Amino acid sequence: MVTDPLLGRLVDSRYEIVDRVARGGMATVYVAQDRRLDRRVALKVMHPHLADSPDFVARFRREARAAARLANPGVVAVYDQGSLDGVAYLVMEYVEGHTVRELLSEGEAVPIPEAVEIVSGVLDALEYSHRVGIVHRDIKPGNLLITQNGKVKITDFGIAKAAAAAPLTRTGMVVGTAQYVSPEQAQGKDVTTATDVYSLGVVGYEMLAGKRPFSGDSSVSVAIAHINQAPPALPTSISAPTRELIGIALRKEPEHRYSDGAELEKAVAAARLGKRP
Repeated sequence: MVTDPLLGRLVDSRYEIVDRVARGGMATVYVAQDRRLDRRVALKVMHPHLADSPDFVARFRREARAAARLANPGVVAVYDQGSLDGVAYLVMEYVEGHTVRELLSEGEAVPIPEAVEIVSGVLDALEYSHRVGIVHRDIKPGNLLITQNGKVKITDFGIAKAAAAAPLTRTGMVVGTAQYVSPEQAQGKDVTTATDVYSLGVVGYEMLAGKRPFSGDSSVSVAIAHINQAPPALPTSISAPTRELIGIALRKEPEHRYSDGAELEKAVAAARLGKRP
């Protein structure tokens, strides 16, 4: 095993890195102890290759400031930002619990009541973020955290938008994880609040069906499927209003979906009562 050189490091004379918890496509996440305020925090350190892009660094800082203004219990709070050996990092609220990705790791469907509760929890936060003009752009199971008391929190607001400034994404890499990317993202078109609706629709589909609506041999083939293919029908064991709701959320044209978190939230409430969304 290779020891992570950041373990035990004191960052900014304040954050002592105590453990590494995850590594993704853009960053590595650590648990750190904030010595100044005596609390655990999550430290997200961007991968070094992103530091080579001044555009990314500038947008990252700007988006971090925007995310820090999101004051909602369903959003993982952003506390601080800085630079470690020339690499950008974020300091965020540390959430004890697990991600929806871990919940789906067995490849089985999530019980319908639990899946509906998770989607409703996400929408509490999305309705708020959309109302203040912020689109997440990368709603996926790994960015949805479930706390120990069953509450849902969204993390990584602004990260995908900042990534759009990195050279790799400018030369063709789709911003947004391919399995959950909206058709408009896959085509490089404008992103709106309806983009988050689509991505959450994919998450909902996966929880209910136990599998994603589209698969392929590569990220490109999956992205193309999001553009051109209709998702397979959900099992009839799922109520007709719920199946219709997911179908509307997954429409290819943004203007034919629910426009934002508030509209989708109303549709979910109707479906829970057995009414057509």
